[in-house]
Amino acid sequence: MFTKILIANRGEIACRVIKTARKMGIKTVAVYSEADKDALHVDLADEAVYIGPAASKESYLVMDKIIDACKQTGAQAVHPGYGFLSENATFSRRLEEEGIKFIGPKHYSVAKMGDKIESKKLAIEAKVNTIPGYNDAISGPDEAVKIAQGIGYPVMIKASAGGGGKGLRVAYNDAEAHEGFSSCVNEARNSFGDDRVFIEKYVLEPRHIEIQVLGDSHGNYVYLNERDCSIQRRHQKVIEEAPSPFVDAEMRKAMGEQAVALARAVNYESAGTVEFVVSGATKEFYFLEMNTRLQVEHPVTELITGLDLVEQMIRVAFGEKLPLDQSQVQLNGWAMECRINAEDPFRGFLPSTGRLVKFQPPKEIPGQVRVDTGVYDGGEISMFYDSMIAKLIVHGATREQAIARMRDALNAFVIRGISSNIPFQAALMQHPGFHSGIFDTGFIPKEYPKGFDASMVPHDDPALLVSVAAYVYRAYTDRGASVSGQLQGHERIVGDKWCVVRLSPNGNEQHSVVARPVPGGYHIEYKGENYEILSDWKLGQSLFNGTCNGEEFTLQVERHKTKYSLFHWGTRADFMVMSARAAELLSLMPEKPAPDLSKFLLSPMPGLLREVAVKVGQEVKAGEKLAVIEAMKMENILKADQDCKVKKVSAAAGESLSVDQVIVEFE
Repeated sequence: MFTKILIANRGEIACRVIKTARKMGIKTVAVYSEADKDALHVDLADEAVYIGPAASKESYLVMDKIIDACKQTGAQAVHPGYGFLSENATFSRRLEEEGIKFIGPKHYSVAKMGDKIESKKLAIEAKVNTIPGYNDAISGPDEAVKIAQGIGYPVMIKASAGGGGKGLRVAYNDAEAHEGFSSCVNEARNSFGDDRVFIEKYVLEPRHIEIQVLGDSHGNYVYLNERDCSIQRRHQKVIEEAPSPFVDAEMRKAMGEQAVALARAVNYESAGTVEFVVSGATKEFYFLEMNTRLQVEHPVTELITGLDLVEQMIRVAFGEKLPLDQSQVQLNGWAMECRINAEDPFRGFLPSTGRLVKFQPPKEIPGQVRVDTGVYDGGEISMFYDSMIAKLIVHGATREQAIARMRDALNAFVIRGISSNIPFQAALMQHPGFHSGIFDTGFIPKEYPKGFDASMVPHDDPALLVSVAAYVYRAYTDRGASVSGQLQGHERIVGDKWCVVRLSPNGNEQHSVVARPVPGGYHIEYKGENYEILSDWKLGQSLFNGTCNGEEFTLQVERHKTKYSLFHWGTRADFMVMSARAAELLSLMPEKPAPDLSKFLLSPMPGLLREVAVKVGQEVKAGEKLAVIEAMKMENILKADQDCKVKKVSAAAGESLSVDQVIVEFE
């Protein structure tokens, strides 16, 4: 077996590979950019080599630097993870020429199947059903529009080397095809170093089903069941599960055998994924693409099969045979994965960067709850790389049990300092459409057409939040009294009747409560009801675990001087606790009017200003492009909300922007 391997990647997947290598007794080498010098994967590896500036094209995408790092450290093999150089045939071939094993398929397999255009041609030759489209690289936006018109809208514009939702747009008309082509080219060039783009028909009401395959150098192949990745936002997977609630045994067998046939056609060695788009009405499936690498969502397959896919990749690369045949592949229970991303779901999912003031994942439980991450408490989320903070994976005997475990795990996941999509994931876990298993890739835009807000994450019992707010405040005041020996605050002098004020932009809500100590907790009276909350919670802890009238619950507590924030199943509720008189005075205070920002285009996120599309004096119509910001490897186009005239351009292309920085001022 290899004694030392290098991981040509960063973040969560680098940490994931290191864990398996360590289990196998293999030493590891990390590579890192300037932005990642304090990253977790650097700390976990046995050795680490600096490879350049923060930008991927100057570090993680530079083959010479990766190969030099192998030579410096004596690494015998390279695991590429996913993204970056993982599906680059030239990289695989160069490693082979240098006598370094590529822990993945051979370069000729990567070239044939990793390239979406070539893989589609191969599938057609193999008489596999494929989606109608134009399978050659397109020269420019005008040609893209002409081809789209010929295929018929809607169409999907895709980067040949794309993945992870990068370099992909759906166009419903000529304008969207023209603009989408340019964005796809730019994203593909920046993320993969390959700007070729093609177009295919967009299948309406599709399900995204993928088959995990394994092949070795001895001609053995298996498929490891399917994953359902239909819950997507902007063509990026949000929730993945295995098996699919849509696929039956007959369909699983047909798709699996076809996936293996494609892998066999290119002598595929390693783990790979064959993706299909499936009609929800007819169950007809079409070959979409093959990812010649490990997938982000591979843990759900691991949990239902009991296999470590990273280990299998390493063993196959070393020349070993697969440890099982198709009849031995397990399908045990149900697994589900949520991608926890650094983005603000309440602000259009804009990227969120900065320091992780608090990062406390739920407790891992073997066979039930798993957390794959590349960050740590106090670490930094950079604008230079993708937005994924962690992967939260659960397993249950049934789909219902897996959903319940995911809800509990999301509820216990503490992230502070930046925004995350946990509230959105929590809402999806409670959505009856998701519970039904009847959905397609259009589920999120259909169910949330106007975006997402806090009202879409209901909690079962609002009284619980009010009661816990009173509990927390009483615990703090009781502690103050025990330390000083004196009663603290007006509320303690007049008695136990307090006013809990729930703070809201739509108007504060006042709730009268009585909170009295009982052994192990507090007795709360609220709206004529009695709640006995018992807990071993201590001041300063982020998680509040306890029982309310005998029912177990978990929520998160955060204190900001006199304000308390409670997080429950993705809902954030802000409270103050005070006397009735103080609450009355608070309600009488005049509200400060918000400043008028309608005459400014402000940066909605930290990022790199790629383009300013207007100039001083220009008349702009509503819907026209104003600027393009790149953050976390994605292009974000800012458009005019109304007709206007440009008075001043305050930022230039190439400038690094902060949140709310002025880009353009209007008359």
